[in-house]
Amino acid sequence: MSSDDEREERELDLTSPEVVTKYKSAAEIVNKALQLVISECKPKAKIVDICEKGDSFIREQTGNMYKNVKKKIERGVAFPTCVSVNNTICHFSPLASDELVLEEGDIVKIDLGCHIDGFIAVVGHTHALQSGPITGRAADVIAAANTAAEVALRLVRPGKKGNLIFLLLFVVVLHLGFTSKGEIVELRLGSGSSTDFIWNKDVTEAIQKVAAAYDCKIVEGVLSHQLKQFVIDGNKVILSVSNPDTRVDDAEFEENEVYAVDIVTSTGDGKPKLLDEKNTTIYKRAVDKNYHLKMKSSRFIFSEINQKFPIMPFTARALEDKRARLGLVECVNHDLLQPYPVLHEKPGDYVAHIKFTVLLMPNGSDRITSHSLQELQPSKTIDDPEIKAWLALGTKTKKKGGGKKKKAKKSGEKAESTEAEPVDATTNGAAAQE
Repeated sequence: MSSDDEREERELDLTSPEVVTKYKSAAEIVNKALQLVISECKPKAKIVDICEKGDSFIREQTGNMYKNVKKKIERGVAFPTCVSVNNTICHFSPLASDELVLEEGDIVKIDLGCHIDGFIAVVGHTHALQSGPITGRAADVIAAANTAAEVALRLVRPGKKGNLIFLLLFVVVLHLGFTSKGEIVELRLGSGSSTDFIWNKDVTEAIQKVAAAYDCKIVEGVLSHQLKQFVIDGNKVILSVSNPDTRVDDAEFEENEVYAVDIVTSTGDGKPKLLDEKNTTIYKRAVDKNYHLKMKSSRFIFSEINQKFPIMPFTARALEDKRARLGLVECVNHDLLQPYPVLHEKPGDYVAHIKFTVLLMPNGSDRITSHSLQELQPSKTIDDPEIKAWLALGTKTKKKGGGKKKKAKKSGEKAESTEAEPVDATTNGAAAQE
């Protein structure tokens, strides 16, 4: 790699203030779009209309940015607005002809994303169409997703366990983590020695433990990806559930990385089912695949996709040709498009979704997308001292001496201190997201 290539590579991560600004600008639009979509979620509202309003808002807001620059900057929807109801888990963004409406009491999962110059911010949120606090198993499943997200936020961070995590966990346990016999609870964070880095598999184990505390399951097959410029599904991945059918490479978290942390919980068995492939409307171009399509309609649609959606996921609703469905089938059959299927739990099961974008900055983890939850009154409480210890971790690191790291003059003197931003476990997962 030449020096120019190395310099360009460095400029594409969070060491560049311009890159950080683009991530945060995309996040601001995403948070406002989520607020708009939530406000539109009312009984008898058509789901397709809500999805279109979310996408239109993102297109409008991004279209107003970087209009007078010499070099064209790509911007717009990074993931189409989805509104998945009740036991529908994800990816429901229907076509214009769909007549489905929301009803009072529905549990709605909202998922959407935005990018500016390929720097992506995504968010997922769960909202109930009701007044007053959410109770019972619906509250349990939302609290499980939110608490798991808060734990993941504190574990998706660079640095060695021994340098920060185990020290802080031990301190918290001195206050919280005694058993009924007065013994200090042994803390663990994955396998290996206390000087290991935090790995993606450690986060997988932690979020499953949180879900179990609420008698819920983490939904299988949901992946949290590293984000890079124009890459919504980077190679570094956090599994939701480890199983023999889904394997990813072990990975540690490093400074200046960006992640979309995706948590889906269920009161059911957590094994998503594809009921009807015809409900799939979201696709992404598989840029590494090529095939000479046979059907004229397929070639026409694929040409439109290459022009309008060459990299980011898109909804078939955004294609101009009304014969798109037929052409999409051939494209999918020959792996030119990656489908995002609409998945379901069993009828009667509750499903909750929380997704956020986090920047791993030098001063700590910066969660840039979120929305406050409705009041929750879950039937379960967090009593596990290890989960309480995770929630008591801070997410920011302050450097003493005006931001400059100085050498410690005395043995045991620390150059850095953790700014505590604990979550109160007694709120049972109902703490508002900032």
